Amino acid sequence: MSLENKKILLIIGGGISAYKSLDLIRLLLKKNSKIKVVLTKSGKKFVTALSISSLLKNKVFEEMFGDKNVGKIDHISLSRWADIILVVPATANFMSKLSRGGADDLASTIILASNKETFLAPAMNVRMWIHKATQKNLKSLVEYGYRFIGPTDGEMACGEYGKGKMSSPRQIFSFLEKFFKNKDFLKRKKINAVVTSGPTREYMDPVRYITNESSGKQGYEIALELSRLGIRTTLISGPTNINYNEGIKIKKVISGDDMLRTVKKNLPTDIAVCTAAISDFKPIIKKQNKIKKQNYNNEIKIKRNVDILNFLGKTNKNRPKLLVGFSAETEDLLKNSIKKMEDKFCDLMIANDISKKEFGFNSDFNEVTIIDKSGKIEKIKKNSKKFIASIIARRIVETFLSNEKSFN
Repeated sequence: MSLENKKILLIIGGGISAYKSLDLIRLLLKKNSKIKVVLTKSGKKFVTALSISSLLKNKVFEEMFGDKNVGKIDHISLSRWADIILVVPATANFMSKLSRGGADDLASTIILASNKETFLAPAMNVRMWIHKATQKNLKSLVEYGYRFIGPTDGEMACGEYGKGKMSSPRQIFSFLEKFFKNKDFLKRKKINAVVTSGPTREYMDPVRYITNESSGKQGYEIALELSRLGIRTTLISGPTNINYNEGIKIKKVISGDDMLRTVKKNLPTDIAVCTAAISDFKPIIKKQNKIKKQNYNNEIKIKRNVDILNFLGKTNKNRPKLLVGFSAETEDLLKNSIKKMEDKFCDLMIANDISKKEFGFNSDFNEVTIIDKSGKIEKIKKNSKKFIASIIARRIVETFLSNEKSFN
């Protein structure tokens, strides 16, 4: 059962929908989930610690400091204990606090100190939800990696109707059940992924090389997101300035040949995501000594470099079950990307317009179009590479799970 023994840290916010958290707790307890609750100061206006502890048969956490907390750092221990954090309801004020990194109470400090998936179930008046400030905060929170359950359209406690109504306990329960079911499936099946990332350096002599502007940031973020979703991920990266400080397996390489050899060593794999911007050309011979200016015409000769995507899609007997390519183009984005997807037998192609300076290479932002074999096209407008990665990774998982089910 997908929710059995899952550790859920429930934060109850200060909206009138807070009373629904009791029904959610009942649903989760029936599935033998392990629950700890943090009741915010404003949440106490709508539900009591006694009613919650009576359901849980356990203490409710309320204060950052106090006699009950002697010898413990609750915001750290609780954030490490949880499999996920769930905020019900997430008010406009709470979203605003999180968007600016506020940490002035136990709930917000736990979230800021956490490395776990955090889900927010918003609840507020329709005008509050559509207000530009709330929508700006929403965008920031999505970019930070927070995930949202709702809100939905419906009649509110104030008597108005519109978007802002909190998802029902049953809807939240179903969302979590599906989330853990997919994550458990990926872990149980021990799904592996290889992500190539960054540029390569093709040396012509000891000091000069052919390369490009790739920063490796998009591939790194995709690898992180796949890992968070329960996939055992290996990142094979060319030279970058990224500080790899997360718990994923990293293989550092220099040239395209290095990257191909390392990819081969990590086969077979279930999923391959080729974001690396391998230099299209490389010198035929690397000179042992520095090439003199007067001799460069005679000494620098180039040839085509390795094509890892082509190798994985067409020539390799251990073809990944799901192959994802990246197409960096300066013109005819869709036409060239669809042709590349067909030529290299990819399941998904991520089309990337690199003609615009405000995103793409050497930027924290990107804008991509996801294309699948059926012809479905999904454009993701300019956003942080972290946000773009979350969309791409979830699309990869959805496609993989769909393929697995149809195959079985």
